[in-house]
Amino acid sequence: MAHESFEDAATAALMNENFVCVKVDREERPDLDAVYMAATVAMTGQGGWPMTCFLTPAGEPFYCGTYFPRTPRHGMPSFTQLLTAVSGTWRDRRGEVDQAATQVGEALRQQSGGLPEATVTVGPELLDHAVAAVLRDVDHERGGFGNAPKFPPSALMEGLLRAYERGGNEQALHAVMFTAEAMARGGIYDQLRGGFARYSVDAAWVVPHFEKMLYDNAQLLRVYAHLARRAPDARDDVPEALPLRITRETARFLLDDLGTEQGGFASALDADTHLEPGRPGVEGATYVWTPAELNGALGAIDGAWAAELFGVTTAGTFEHGTSVLTRYREPVGEYERYESIRETMRAARDRRPQPERDDKVVTAWNGMAVTALAEAGGAHSRRDWIAAAEACALFLLDVHVVGDRVLRASLGGVAGAAPGVLEDYAWLTTGLLSLHQTIGGRDWLGHAQRILDAAIAHFADPDAPGSWFDTADDAETLVARPRDPLDGATPSGASAMAEALVTAAALSDPDRAERYRELADRTLERGAIVLARAPRSGGHWLTVAEAAVRGPIQVAVAVSPDDSQDCSAGLALTAWESAPGGTVIVTGTPDSAPLLTDRHPVSGRSAAYVCRGAVCDLPVTSPDDLRAALAR
Repeated sequence: MAHESFEDAATAALMNENFVCVKVDREERPDLDAVYMAATVAMTGQGGWPMTCFLTPAGEPFYCGTYFPRTPRHGMPSFTQLLTAVSGTWRDRRGEVDQAATQVGEALRQQSGGLPEATVTVGPELLDHAVAAVLRDVDHERGGFGNAPKFPPSALMEGLLRAYERGGNEQALHAVMFTAEAMARGGIYDQLRGGFARYSVDAAWVVPHFEKMLYDNAQLLRVYAHLARRAPDARDDVPEALPLRITRETARFLLDDLGTEQGGFASALDADTHLEPGRPGVEGATYVWTPAELNGALGAIDGAWAAELFGVTTAGTFEHGTSVLTRYREPVGEYERYESIRETMRAARDRRPQPERDDKVVTAWNGMAVTALAEAGGAHSRRDWIAAAEACALFLLDVHVVGDRVLRASLGGVAGAAPGVLEDYAWLTTGLLSLHQTIGGRDWLGHAQRILDAAIAHFADPDAPGSWFDTADDAETLVARPRDPLDGATPSGASAMAEALVTAAALSDPDRAERYRELADRTLERGAIVLARAPRSGGHWLTVAEAAVRGPIQVAVAVSPDDSQDCSAGLALTAWESAPGGTVIVTGTPDSAPLLTDRHPVSGRSAAYVCRGAVCDLPVTSPDDLRAALAR
């Protein structure tokens, strides 16, 4: 609509003559998007973008829809016809408009009541029920859940992986591994530069909507890095296990393609490529190939080999005889050839016009990236990934945090005016806590506690402990104060807050820990209804609950000054490699962090203390003994 209508002079004149027009960036103002999307769904039975809403001066919607064409099409009025009809109704039937708007506003306020009091207990029985319900929807032929379009089920995959670690559910592990491989070999994954597109338009993950979002890739990095610790080692004829390869390539994509010069990560790469100045973009133009293009870049022999490997055909899998690259087999025995060809194709593609990048740095999504890079770096001994997480966190603290309040986004190193929402506080807290665990120092824990305390003060529902609003108590007053507890493409603010609280409780001093733990328990109790009734919309609730019911597990490595650095590092690495997802891990000298209070080396040797909730095992001093303790 932006190109068809908003840039059209006659349409713009009609809009400006009759309306006060506001175009909202839904990524910068997710609160507005949530409120008016709820209204759109209520009025039309479905939602989507672009979203078109007509409001009273008080902000109450009285007519909503999604896309309207420039000219009438398939029984749908044109946008100018709609504008004329709405302005006429506003002028001639104001009473009816006001009545409808009042009713819609009241309905929106009733919908924002939050989750009810818990009727079920968060424990192994509920989690097993949720996992079984999710597994019934697995697509056993193509991976993922349900039918097309298919979105990467990041949070569900992490939750299922943790369920396997808790109870040994092989079906859960298989669903994760099968889905992870199906996505990684399909067109939704960029076979040349790494990184996942937003969704697949087909059920087999072949043809994507080519937009690449930071939040998808951050969540998937976390999942693949975790899976790489649980998946079988690579075969003798394959140099690297698939989950580890995708972890490495996705991290590289984040750093190379989304990293900003200030240290943060950009929001997205557009789906469209502008091949001609001033003309509409062409979706996927940068990414798709024909056999002739492969021959031109590689020569006839290598071009034919690459076409077979990457699924490029004369008929094509996309539009106009082009194909999206897939990779359904390994180039066994020809990996050097494969890497050479892949680099040549990358270079050829880099010379094409490129999609534009949305350089907006969103706090929540960057918090996800910090978390994923820090965890992946700790588990796979990649200091460069941890360093990137640290640089991002320092940028966020410097630009996005003012006092104890968080701003939503920045551009070019300059913060915007939009205040942070609940997910921004929650994910920034979790990211900072991940750095406290992987590298310590810099008072990451103190920063995290300060932001978490601000979130508790401004987003908690005082009348319903464990329930959270998505906007702060001092934010702009909207027609309704939004709170959506269901997980979607990103975790809900409430489930993200649950993770921040569970982790902070395990890492903090006793007084804070008790307060955080009580709030975490109340929050998970509220989320239990999602796991009981709609578990596919509760992937992150499942992820957090799986950690919480196990304590969470805590590993404190007390470093001895008399011990070699290799010994303490070996214990820490063993913890990162072997511990289940959601385990809290801290390494340092005795009493240097709350989790290390009164935990000392044993007989001059660095020692690891494994605890589950308030129950701790005897300390161990060897990696083998630590693995055994974590396996219990």
